[in-house]
Amino acid sequence: MSTLELTRSLAITNNTKIVLLVMDGLGGLPLQPGGPTELEAAHTPMLDRLATEGTLGQIVPGRTGITPGSGPAHLALFGIDPIQHAIGRGVIEAFGVGLPVGEHDVAARGNFCTVDSAGLITDRRAGRISTAAAEPLVAQLSAARVSGVEVELRHVKEYRFAVVMRGANLAADIADTDPQISGVVPHAARARTPGSERAASLYNQWIEAARPILRAQPAANMFTLRGFSGDPRLPKFLETYKLRAACAAMYPMYRGVASLVGMHVQNVADATPAAALAAVRSAWATHDFIFVHIKPTDSYGEDGDFAGKQKAIEAVDAMLPGLLDLKPDVLLVTGDHSSPARMKSHSWHPVPLLLWAPATHRPDRSTRFGERDCEGGGLGTLPATDVMPLAMAHAQRLAKYGA
Repeated sequence: MSTLELTRSLAITNNTKIVLLVMDGLGGLPLQPGGPTELEAAHTPMLDRLATEGTLGQIVPGRTGITPGSGPAHLALFGIDPIQHAIGRGVIEAFGVGLPVGEHDVAARGNFCTVDSAGLITDRRAGRISTAAAEPLVAQLSAARVSGVEVELRHVKEYRFAVVMRGANLAADIADTDPQISGVVPHAARARTPGSERAASLYNQWIEAARPILRAQPAANMFTLRGFSGDPRLPKFLETYKLRAACAAMYPMYRGVASLVGMHVQNVADATPAAALAAVRSAWATHDFIFVHIKPTDSYGEDGDFAGKQKAIEAVDAMLPGLLDLKPDVLLVTGDHSSPARMKSHSWHPVPLLLWAPATHRPDRSTRFGERDCEGGGLGTLPATDVMPLAMAHAQRLAKYGA
């Protein structure tokens, strides 16, 4: 029996409230040997207070030494093994913008790009064109037609869009058309299994039908497709944990992952912690579990901006008094993965974890929320898939196992 199945069999209901606060890409590295990480350098009086009162540890998002993408890393936090339940970026983006994807539909994420007169990619993100510039282009692409299938598009953010193909005998095991480098032409959609050949052929026909629509654009004159996928039919929070779950996230991808596991997605006005807190407040009376997603920590990490990431953490710390005013029974603070500014990318490093549950937690000797304290914390090093059982236990929402 898997941990998820065991948790489902033991889940019970009560009136406790759980908050999972995820600072995307929270884990970091020192810029110099012996120096602080971004989290350790940040001025975080509230997080340090919660660390003193609570218990620390660290989580491994997927498998030791493996660098995870954001989708798999969030699945793990929700208690779902991302190795057993692989999901493509296409279905995540589609769900994130409210675009339905059936089990036999094929979704993909589109990236506008720039190609030269020979068709070679010169900019994989079309100069990161604005949302205002990209939205009308997505509307124009909707005019491309392919016989025998329906194709629906929706803009996501800036240069990104989601596309869903619906029809008979479609399967999603298709390789990306994005070569991940400049100086080459976009790949054709290629079936990786015989069952996906029809969908790959139809996507190639749609690409050719769409190509002339963008040809005259100065920057976004072509696109690539990634993450071909259908609805993976993931376990839902209400069925698995008996939790009425809500999501406070601004970015479509994280809203998409939350939707896939059955969370109600709250409206978040912008990417600030204050906007996330407002969404939590609006969901508080009607939900038992709230997932709060903070994006800037990851963005600054990937940009190599150590000071920016440090300030983003400090902004979350300043929001915590308002969150604690709601009186959650269990508060977990962590990240989905590490994004050290020194590396300018996701990494495999374990992620700090803080558990604060006044009625049930066992305090350790930690006094600060940082990587070094978390390495020696009372929770030890856990797989990220253990976060939900840990939260459920401290919320007293798990029955005893066995006699």
